[in-house]
Amino acid sequence: MKAAGTLLAFDFGEKRIGVAVGETQTRLAHPIMAIKAESNALRFAAIEKLVDEWRPAGFVVGRPAYADGAPHPIARLAEKFGRRLAERFGIPVAYADETLSSVAAGERLREAGRKGADAGEVDAHAAAVILEGYFEQLASHERSAS
Repeated sequence: MKAAGTLLAFDFGEKRIGVAVGETQTRLAHPIMAIKAESNALRFAAIEKLVDEWRPAGFVVGRPAYADGAPHPIARLAEKFGRRLAERFGIPVAYADETLSSVAAGERLREAGRKGADAGEVDAHAAAVILEGYFEQLASHERSAS
């Protein structure tokens, strides 16, 4: 994806979807929320509100893998979610490795004194970690291209 501007990132899960926002120019990511709706209709209604508010140029969806690189069973569901996003909103989707993003998010929250953070807050911060990883991939690609 070569979208420039605002990106919405998702930490896809079967129970919750963490959401973060960032800008390709500043390469800063910020957690927004976790979508806790169980039905796809309610999930996409919540995402539609975010799209209307943020007007993203692209989406980034975390794709989980095991530490050895083997695909995680949730990876297929995350890819299906990404395809649905692209079809519904007509916005390009990129995928980024989300391995250990929830662990990193939990550590950040603990370091910030948020030891009792709920799972939704962790998911939103995990989406920010995923987006930061995507921004690092972009920077690495730019360095190797120059």
